[in-house]
Amino acid sequence: MSIEINSIILGGNLANDVTLKTLSAGQNVCTFTLATNRTFVKNNDKVVETSFIDVEVWGVIAQNCNQYLRKGSPAVVVGRVKQDRWENDKGEKRSKLKVVASSVQFLPSNRQDKARTDTKKTPEDNQTAWDE
Repeated sequence: MSIEINSIILGGNLANDVTLKTLSAGQNVCTFTLATNRTFVKNNDKVVETSFIDVEVWGVIAQNCNQYLRKGSPAVVVGRVKQDRWENDKGEKRSKLKVVASSVQFLPSNRQDKARTDTKKTPEDNQTAWDE
């Protein structure tokens, strides 16, 4: 029996601003990096381990992420893991894992976001952007 499960849920803060692109077919795609922390105790010392995860978002969700999220914004991402493969200029094989989001939940932030202007609307607490 073969089991194929490819699902991931991540919570963290954006490590950079969202980058939005519109492809020639008119489809929107955005990317950002989500910083997630793992806190544990080692030798009686608190250790914080941070992982930086690349996230790709498509369609209406991509537009909403571009409008509402900024560097430092807290978010929860639900999606699947995808491995990109390519060869560099030297012919060496390379690969990288990323998350392709099926939903992004915007979380309330306790800090003042100076990157946001008064002309931009803020999402309601715990708004989820679903692709239609």
